[in-house]
Amino acid sequence: MEERLIRTYPGFIALVLSFVSFIAGIVAMANVEAGVGGERPALVLTGFGLWILSVALLKGMFTMAPNESRVLQLFGGYAGTVRDVGWRWVNPFYTKRSLSLRMRSFETARIKVNDLEGNPIEIAAIVVWKVVDTARACFVVDDFASFVHVQAEAAVRNLATHHPYDGHDDQISLRGHTDEVARQLAREIQERCKAAGVEVLEARIGHLAYAPEIAQAMLQRQQAGAIIAARTRIVEGAVGMVEMALAHLARNKVVELDEDRKAAMVSNLLVVLCGERSTQPVINAGTLHQG
Repeated sequence: MEERLIRTYPGFIALVLSFVSFIAGIVAMANVEAGVGGERPALVLTGFGLWILSVALLKGMFTMAPNESRVLQLFGGYAGTVRDVGWRWVNPFYTKRSLSLRMRSFETARIKVNDLEGNPIEIAAIVVWKVVDTARACFVVDDFASFVHVQAEAAVRNLATHHPYDGHDDQISLRGHTDEVARQLAREIQERCKAAGVEVLEARIGHLAYAPEIAQAMLQRQQAGAIIAARTRIVEGAVGMVEMALAHLARNKVVELDEDRKAAMVSNLLVVLCGERSTQPVINAGTLHQG
């Protein structure tokens, strides 16, 4: 089933016709007394018929706001959809169901699920969507809003099981690749909700955290990783500074150092550069070879 638009007419035309029909009915009823015996029943029927027509014309009128639609049914069958804005008129026998075309958003419930590595995490998403096919939204699913909510939660759960919380190298992770994860989530929700005539405009992770039972352990692991990375950078910088110091001393011939003295100098410099605490100077009051 697909949406099809139906033709409508300006409401003011129907109002004018309804007024004319009502006045004509009054005129017909007023002429009943003046008519001969055979004409009176015809005049009565004509008067009542014109009044019924006037009421029917009024019943077919309705107003449409921007980003709003009316789904029309005739004796149970789908007749068409109206998207014309303003004061409109259609067949008064149509039943009308209002359906908003505006953008909507919601946040899924926080669900607990295991990521790709088996770690329990809590995850929720924010979804922005709107109805684009009113026929499918009304007749293919029972409640399209509830359908979108359920399918979005299912898509979030499925996405979380296919990616780790934290990735390594070029691996896509939930925390480190938010844009790519958002695109994948939007595509999956769109595929699930296509049958309901819904377009998913945006879907993003709104909440992401380790489950409480492992949160402290994972925090310690992250801290350990950060410390290792920082220490690696410090050691790399210290080695470069030591190499530069030795090169300058040799180039400028400040002092001649044998291998043992170079090793001692390198050791001292690395202790100074890589130590967590500030160094305490030690003054050697003896000869160069005194400890």
